[in-house]
Amino acid sequence: QVHLVESGGGLVQAGDSLRLSCTSSGSGRTFNIYTMGWFRQAPGQERDFVGAIHWSTVYADSVKGRFTISRDNAKNTVYLQMNSLQPEDTAIYYCARSRSILTRNGSDYDLWGQGTQVTVSS
Repeated sequence: QVHLVESGGGLVQAGDSLRLSCTSSGSGRTFNIYTMGWFRQAPGQERDFVGAIHWSTVYADSVKGRFTISRDNAKNTVYLQMNSLQPEDTAIYYCARSRSILTRNGSDYDLWGQGTQVTVSS
């Protein structure tokens, strides 16, 4: 059975950086065929698309230029490098897997991690 496990969240100050990781266990050599997406959900708000990676990347406007997604297919891992963090970036961050290429639609993702909390203090 395939699982996604996120790590790397924490409490930081505004302007700091964090790198989140998401590792897919049990996916064998098929990891590279999937689009891997990052989403976030702040308290009382809907889940929002952050970015996704397949052979290229797409980002939400709110994070473009500050966040970078990369992947290491040999390690079945996708990363979210977050720079210049702001209090409005505070949320639970989820990674997810999709067969749709670079989709921003959460409904296109069929496997989700448990999430990791990112808190940015001002």
